[in-house]
Amino acid sequence: MGHEELSRRESRQVAVASATLGPWRTASAVGVVVAGGALAVDVITGSWSMDILAGPVGLGLFFFFLVGTVGGKLRRDTGDRRLRRWADEHPWRSALPAAGALLVLNTLALTLLGSAGLFGALFTSLLPAGLLLVVAGVVGSVKQARKRG
Repeated sequence: MGHEELSRRESRQVAVASATLGPWRTASAVGVVVAGGALAVDVITGSWSMDILAGPVGLGLFFFFLVGTVGGKLRRDTGDRRLRRWADEHPWRSALPAAGALLVLNTLALTLLGSAGLFGALFTSLLPAGLLLVVAGVVGSVKQARKRG
């Protein structure tokens, strides 16, 4: 299932399918714990405002996608062998769906739960989405290099 065998559309579909390989239950638990902890800190420190939910939800989303995506790159025992091979061969492409989902969901959270406008929320969401893409891409690239070496 090399890159030259797939059209652009098929390549996008495989990238989305490879995103399902992660430990999403564990990622959900981590996201909820991080968001709950951040909310507790905001409540205890008296940071009361209309944005009290936006920050914790954003942190929870980031850690949810981080654990799910990076965990999927490191797991060996689950999922379709062909999808795993494709994700290993294309570490940056396989990280794009999670980064895109984080960008969209974090933008929505900041817009709906906070006081940020759409463009401000989108701009603010670029940093965590980019960071997720870099971390997941580097982890996948290192894993690929270690397999070859």
